[in-house]
This record gives sequence, structure tokens and C-alpha cells, in this order.
Amino acid sequence: MVKIVIVLVLALLVGGAVFLATWDMPPPTATVEKVIPNDHFK
Repeated sequence: MVKIVIVLVLALLVGGAVFLATWDMPPPTATVEKVIPNDHFK
């Protein structure tokens, strides 16, 4: 029984790693506008 649980946990870990490695996650599309004071460049 313990061997089955270990194999299932390993399979879930490997499957999760493969999923995250192959997932084509879209980049965030929110526009960021930040005002930088002119004193910063002097």
C-alpha cells in the first residue's frame, strides 16, 4: 500500500512539472504607467 502511495505522489509531481513546463501562459496585458520625476535624471 505504501509503495502505491509513493508511486502516485511521484506521478503527480512529475505530471505537475510537465504541465507547468509546457503550459503556454498568456502574459499580463495590464498597462502600467509610472511618472518619474525629472529630478531623478539630474
